Amino acid sequence: MHYSIAPSLLSANWACLGTEAQAVLEAGADLLHLDVMDNHYVPNLTVGPLICEALRNYGIKAPIDVHLMTKPVDRLIIEFAKAGASSISFHPEASDHVDRSLDLIRKHECKAGLALNPATTLDCLEYVLDKLDWILIMSVNPGFGGQKFLPSALDKIRKARALIQTSGKPIQLAVDGGIKLDNIYQVAEAGADTFISGSGIFHEKNYQQIINSFRSELNRVKK
Repeated sequence: MHYSIAPSLLSANWACLGTEAQAVLEAGADLLHLDVMDNHYVPNLTVGPLICEALRNYGIKAPIDVHLMTKPVDRLIIEFAKAGASSISFHPEASDHVDRSLDLIRKHECKAGLALNPATTLDCLEYVLDKLDWILIMSVNPGFGGQKFLPSALDKIRKARALIQTSGKPIQLAVDGGIKLDNIYQVAEAGADTFISGSGIFHEKNYQQIINSFRSELNRVKK
């Protein structure tokens, strides 16, 4: 299994976002994660497509994964795709037509994903697995960075991995929320392959050292 580390820019220093993004990529990150909040679906307000476009204009070539914590989603899917997003995930509760929104992401040549809140079951995946490139398990309630990992997410990750294996489809299984050095091994052992970490990376002084430490923990997992 290939493991990917995705720093969440929500915890970066926004006064020098391009520099921060480049720094974590040079330190060994695989992609960047951009949290989009609208102060409606979640009680916080972050960024729009212009930030994604600005990162591309700055020279960021790595994949940018956009996580829409917004309602509705379709208009922003189009705008973020145009702005340079590589993959786009949204919450099933935020779309009136989940299947149609997934089609819209793929129509704009981005990878498509569904993000599941801690209380959202896996049932919503059953009829759209053929249109998914990502499943994003939220291990905190969305809206704010720096929250503690919810241990109940581990069983959900195991069940999602089993679902992916049964389907036979190459779907990535990402986890977002409270990912730190002291739990990344458990999360990987449960079946995750993509690890989104904000404060766990950006609140450390040495990005390369913490990313290398993450990978050391991941190397302990039996393949």
